[in-house]
Amino acid sequence: MEEIFFEKLREKVLPYFEREGHGFDHVDRVYKLALKIIEDENIDIDIVKAAVLLHDIARSKEGLGKNNICHAEEGAKMAVEILKESDFPDDKIDAVAYAISVHRYRKGSKAETEEAKILQDADRLDALGAVIITRMMEFVVKHNLLVYDSTSFDNNESHGPRSTVIGHIRGKLLKMTPDSFYTKRARELAKGRYEFVKDFAERYVKEVEGEW
Repeated sequence: MEEIFFEKLREKVLPYFEREGHGFDHVDRVYKLALKIIEDENIDIDIVKAAVLLHDIARSKEGLGKNNICHAEEGAKMAVEILKESDFPDDKIDAVAYAISVHRYRKGSKAETEEAKILQDADRLDALGAVIITRMMEFVVKHNLLVYDSTSFDNNESHGPRSTVIGHIRGKLLKMTPDSFYTKRARELAKGRYEFVKDFAERYVKEVEGEW
């Protein structure tokens, strides 16, 4: 499909996104990462582009764990309606919805299609590297949380909505090792991002504890 379609789709879904954490800037980064990964893959690029643009469309509904909505499952349902209204090829809509429904790695979802693997890899890559550090800092400042709590082992190892930055890194991000990505290109991109986050956490703790 022509790029103008995806430009219009992008404009159509922008109002669904908030600024914090998973705003549309996140989607834009995932979009670029997906296109970089797809260079080495023989898959349907239309499905990947649409899935990326729509994958977090239900984020605002999910909120901060205050309800039982899963943004991946809800987003897949919303995507079907939006794509039908946008004259996206009918025979590709189910594939887009599936990719969105399984993109949430934290739920243990396993992607079975190549397009779903691209989306999950690109989404997870944006949870590693320099940008994720700034995203977490914005979050802890807004919600008056701690970057690091040396008095609580549990807090330092958790990754819930009230965790510290270091706790989130240790409890979630460092579990996304490069070899856990599906595609070869994503595994390569993950190496540097993973090491950056790991080095940041280690150095921060050492500086706070007076060991650096």
